[in-house]
Amino acid sequence: MSEQADIAITIATETPLQHDVRVLIRELNAHLSALSPPEFCFQMTAEQIAETATTLFVARDASGRAVGMGALKRHPDGIAEVKRMYTRPEFRGQHIGRAIVTRIEALARSEGFTRLVLETGIEKTHGESWRLYQRNGFVRCGVVLDYPDSGWNAFFEKKLDGAS
Repeated sequence: MSEQADIAITIATETPLQHDVRVLIRELNAHLSALSPPEFCFQMTAEQIAETATTLFVARDASGRAVGMGALKRHPDGIAEVKRMYTRPEFRGQHIGRAIVTRIEALARSEGFTRLVLETGIEKTHGESWRLYQRNGFVRCGVVLDYPDSGWNAFFEKKLDGAS
């Protein structure tokens, strides 16, 4: 399944074990490591993303280059989590993140999840992320899952009423 964003971008579920996706994961990890202390960067390896509880969406440009990604991680009790959201800097502002979040939400709804949650950094360092999530109907909430409340992170949720 694929979907078009506002530019010539295709988004599809893919394995994170591909070389170009591993590069994207490394870029995301380096980006996040520059914004928060290491003990508050909750990174996932390609192998962890490849586990069955997680589905990765990869955005590719017309030439096939991986330019963005985001994942859905499944948890018990009707909770799904948005993970590993990243768009390469030169592609930001083109609604790729919005298209990926839309795909993640649609998958969560189709699997019957009732709540979509996420952990991100503080507004000072992650303001773009905050705006993306708020524009997509997420609201601030208390600590989710097993994350610590460190002062370096923020939590958002979206109720998925009418999940099928």
